[in-house]
Amino acid sequence: MTVLQETRTDVPAAVTWVAFLSMCLGMFMAILDIQVVATSLPTIQKALGISPDAMSWIQTAYLIAEVIAIPLTGLFTRVLSLRFLFVVAVTAFTLASVGCAWSGDFTVLLFFRVLQGFSGGVLIPSVFSAVFLLFPPRLHAIATTIGGVVAVLAPTIGPVVGGWITDNWSWPWLFLINVIPGVVTALFTLQLLPHERTDFGELAKLDSWSLVLLATALASLEIGLKEAPQRGWSSLVCLALLAASAVGIAIAAWRSIRCAHPVVELSLLRHRPFAVGCALSFCVGVGLFGSVYLMPVFLAFVRKHDAFEIGMIMLVTGVSQLIAAPLAVFLESRIGARALTAAGFALFALGLALSAMQPRVADFGEMFWPQVVRGIAIMFCLLPPTRIALGALSECEVADASGLFNLMRNLGGAIGIALIDTILYGRAPVFADDFRVRLLARDVSAAQAIGLDPQLLLSRPAGPPDAAAIAYVRPLVEKASLALSVNEAWLMLACVAIVGLLLVPFARDCDKSL
Repeated sequence: MTVLQETRTDVPAAVTWVAFLSMCLGMFMAILDIQVVATSLPTIQKALGISPDAMSWIQTAYLIAEVIAIPLTGLFTRVLSLRFLFVVAVTAFTLASVGCAWSGDFTVLLFFRVLQGFSGGVLIPSVFSAVFLLFPPRLHAIATTIGGVVAVLAPTIGPVVGGWITDNWSWPWLFLINVIPGVVTALFTLQLLPHERTDFGELAKLDSWSLVLLATALASLEIGLKEAPQRGWSSLVCLALLAASAVGIAIAAWRSIRCAHPVVELSLLRHRPFAVGCALSFCVGVGLFGSVYLMPVFLAFVRKHDAFEIGMIMLVTGVSQLIAAPLAVFLESRIGARALTAAGFALFALGLALSAMQPRVADFGEMFWPQVVRGIAIMFCLLPPTRIALGALSECEVADASGLFNLMRNLGGAIGIALIDTILYGRAPVFADDFRVRLLARDVSAAQAIGLDPQLLLSRPAGPPDAAAIAYVRPLVEKASLALSVNEAWLMLACVAIVGLLLVPFARDCDKSL
């Protein structure tokens, strides 16, 4: 019997809840950091003299390291134990945050962002592992909901926090805000999490080639997805990166299946509930990360809101999630995980589809109800699939399974954002050219669609427009074209949610909680 089994009782002690909430705080920091820094990239670029082309690597470096770390969490847990792994990870994340704040040039900042991303990637699946390792089955729904609320609330309030810090403080505080929560989390988890034995002998059994292949393949995938929308999916660079990723993942998977001590336990996918849960997690990732990405794009470039204003509008989703969280726990215990998951994906598809019909002038009022629907749906889509995927596994399998489960959500987000950018880059010029042709033909409906007074169009002198007219109309065309392409991206996300809904019948409710 493990120490966790001996410690876990049907009525967990208060220290167990405090330890778990401390872990959630650490995860909150890691997820919040991504959105806070994204909000203030132009400020960091100007302060450090970074070229516009290189600026995105501040985020990409973090995300690549994070996606490599997530599937390795099971291995790290076996080596260090849940307690020491979390303490080491949150300490490394905090120290890396200080390093980012004190970075004097781009290279140093990238180094610490990689360290931040790798340690932050460990924190997320560790929290969801703790749900099933620290608590009895009857409390899994409550603990999962707490972790889920934290996971989805962080990116929602990120623009508010990032915008406020950028407007009122200096950019290093984007990273220094992690220090006090990081120290508190490290101390609490070190003292309160159950003590387990470490097993460094696991490292001697490690298939190092699989580790290298997996890390290289995931990094190639992230870079390929980042570059594809601009370079083109069929460009030589992107084809090479994506092909290398596919080959690397295939070889690593083959070695993992045949190896006695694999880096990642792919054999867990033989459990149908876990495999379906991973597929649902992927669909949630596409919709969740995609919606958090699309709203700021529309609000910033079409409606011209600043980061703080965007954050305040997006708080509707966060508040809806908080309100829906206890309802999700109540309904899951009454109607079962599968029925609630189906309801969640149906609502999610509806909320995404509603945004696909938003007009060019949409703002807080028009975005309110789609956000409410999506906020409720996200909680219904997050809690039950987690229980479906992890709830029926043995304790020795949970850490590896949690890594794979969370990796699928992050990969869904990366692929979803790449598809969104592909739509925006590809369709906006098409819409702009259509508007140009129609305006030259004096199409009144085109003028109304871009917000141009039809009388100005009808009273225009014959012949090609002059430079002043072009300068006046071009911004209107660009915003209207982007708004239409954003709507198409919302529709794509809705289709992915429908795919998730169609997957639900292949799952089954977790019997372990009964």
